Amino acid sequence: MNKRGPTTLVLGATGKTGSRVAAELVNRGLAVRRAARSGVDVDFEWTDRDTYARALDAVDHVYLVAPVMRTDFADDVSTFLGEAEAAGVRHVTFLSAYGMDHASDEIATRSVELDLQRHGRLGHTILRPAWFMQNFSETFLKPIEGTIVVPTGNGSEAFIDVEDIAAVAASTLADPARHAGAAYDLTGPEALTVSEAAGIIGEAVGHDVVHVDLDRDAWVAGAIANGVPAEYGSVLRHLTETVAFGNGSRPNGTVQQITGAPARRFRDFVSKNAAAWIDSST
Repeated sequence: MNKRGPTTLVLGATGKTGSRVAAELVNRGLAVRRAARSGVDVDFEWTDRDTYARALDAVDHVYLVAPVMRTDFADDVSTFLGEAEAAGVRHVTFLSAYGMDHASDEIATRSVELDLQRHGRLGHTILRPAWFMQNFSETFLKPIEGTIVVPTGNGSEAFIDVEDIAAVAASTLADPARHAGAAYDLTGPEALTVSEAAGIIGEAVGHDVVHVDLDRDAWVAGAIANGVPAEYGSVLRHLTETVAFGNGSRPNGTVQQITGAPARRFRDFVSKNAAAWIDSST
């Protein structure tokens, strides 16, 4: 681990954003401590509060990713933030979600945003990204037999490449004074329907890829049957309703404003990752 300058603790360091944020910080010559359940610099588990202190020891900055597939994590994160403040952490960059500034404070992610503001000795930056482009290549939007099944109707979303999120996050962690107290909506450069995104993937792989707008109740029930916690069903319902009802994210220039480079286009993302869909598109 590089030990020059301040050390950044990256939570979820084996995940979609955390792995890329850690790599981006290392590329900038900054010291990183990777934290996850196993296989990295330090073991960390949200449900085991005894793991917090070791992860936070001699840390200056934190990239904070809340527990996934949970809706009840606000108390755990609040305890972590209290320990971070006591340990001398100076800045936290929190991965939130697009539109969370309009959410009820009963929503755990919004609760964390508000909690950060109450920790006066912790500088903080909040990132609110749109849906990830990598959802199409790695998770729930990946085509199966040439079909993407998700109840988003004809609504559009300014999908963002996780590489751009990582670049923004690394910028806030490398120069926290510049971004202290800021909240950034992060989007891609164009709003696309899932049907349009499917068409772009189909062009890249040489086979038709289509969007099926399944009944939302049936889709949520299917997700739960395949292992998604039942209590997370309400989150899935909200996410898909937001897009379907025409309230999805809209393009802005924030990525370029912070990093100096334009946000990646969906077509370029697809070209780079076409191998991810070769088997699933036939």
